Amino acid sequence: MRTAHAATFLAFLGLVLPLVGCGDPPAEVTGMVNVDKKPVTKGSIAFIPADLKGQTSGGEIIDGKYSVKKVSLGVMKVEIRYPKVADKKKDYDAPGGKYYETFNESLPAKYNDQTELKMEVQAGKNEQNWDLTR
Repeated sequence: MRTAHAATFLAFLGLVLPLVGCGDPPAEVTGMVNVDKKPVTKGSIAFIPADLKGQTSGGEIIDGKYSVKKVSLGVMKVEIRYPKVADKKKDYDAPGGKYYETFNESLPAKYNDQTELKMEVQAGKNEQNWDLTR
């Protein structure tokens, strides 16, 4: 009798666990980012679930190219940032003080803080190119 219950229980787990699982496997998103028809030299891209379910993922954009692994599936809001040098400041006002650069965002808010960019991410590899204008 115990063997029958154990077999039934194991069969039940075999059917239910795959349905519960750990969610969908993450996807990979690659592509190019151009601003005013020129590749972004150095920036960042983030994928944020539109329904706030899943995880946010992101990566660097270098010479226009990006590749982000472990992106959740579904509709994503996409934030793209392209900082530019705004000024140089001295780290302290004394002899030997070093200068460092400060940065401002060069793209309109509709591409980052108030993004209008969206993408449907599907399982496997996804490719999405972004041609932005200032």
